[in-house]
Amino acid sequence: MTSAALLRPFRRRLLAWYRRHQRRLPWRETHDPYRILVSEIMLQQTQVDRVLPKYREFLRRYPTLRALAKARTAELRKVWYPLGYNVRPLRLRAIAQRTVREHGGRLPDSYDGLLAMDGIGRYTAGAVLSFAFGQDAPILDTNVARLLSRYFDVRGSPGQGAVKQRLWQLAETVIPRGRAYDINQAMMDFGALVCTARRPRCGICALRRTCRSFPWDDGQTPGRPGRRRNR
Repeated sequence: MTSAALLRPFRRRLLAWYRRHQRRLPWRETHDPYRILVSEIMLQQTQVDRVLPKYREFLRRYPTLRALAKARTAELRKVWYPLGYNVRPLRLRAIAQRTVREHGGRLPDSYDGLLAMDGIGRYTAGAVLSFAFGQDAPILDTNVARLLSRYFDVRGSPGQGAVKQRLWQLAETVIPRGRAYDINQAMMDFGALVCTARRPRCGICALRRTCRSFPWDDGQTPGRPGRRRNR
C-alpha cells in the first residue's frame, strides 16, 4: 500500500510544479489520437529536440491515418530520416492500415484494441488513452520510472519483473481521478528537467520534503537519512 503521507504531497506539489514549468510541445496542443500516436512512436529512444522538426514534417506529409496507410516504403523512410530505429515508421504504417481496415480509420479507445496492434505496447497504449481519450490510464517511461522509484524508494532495476510490476502499480495509484493527462505529463517533465538520471537537481526539487531518496544531512528525512542522491 502507498502511504497517503507520500501520495498526497506527490500529487499536489508535482501538479503545482507542472503548472509553472511544463514544456510547450506541439503534441500537447492536440487531442487527436493519431497525432499523439505519431509523437509517442517518434519519442521512443529519441530526444525531444530531435523529434520536434520531424514531427511537424511527418504530419504535413501524412496528416491522417488514411494518408499514412497509403504511404510508400521508400518515401516513408525518407520522411522519417534521420530519427533512426527505422522499423518504427513501418510499424506506424501497419497500425494505420489495420486501423483503416478494421476500425474505420479511428484508433481504438481501449487497452485491448490498442494492444492488439503490432508496435503498441502498454506505455504507448496508456499515453494514447490518457492524452487523446482522457482516460485515467497509467504510463511508465524511463523518466516516470526513475521519479517513482526514487520518490517511493523502489529498489532494483525497473526492468525486473517484480520491480516493474510495482512501478506500474504506483503509476496507476498516483493518478488523481480525472487527472491522468496532467499527472502523466507532469511526471515526464519532472523526470526530464529535475529528477534527471545524472546529477538530479535535488536542491530545488519540489518533492524533496517527502521524497524517500532526498539526501538529508540532518537526519530529518521521512525516509532514510543521509542516503545517496543517485542509486
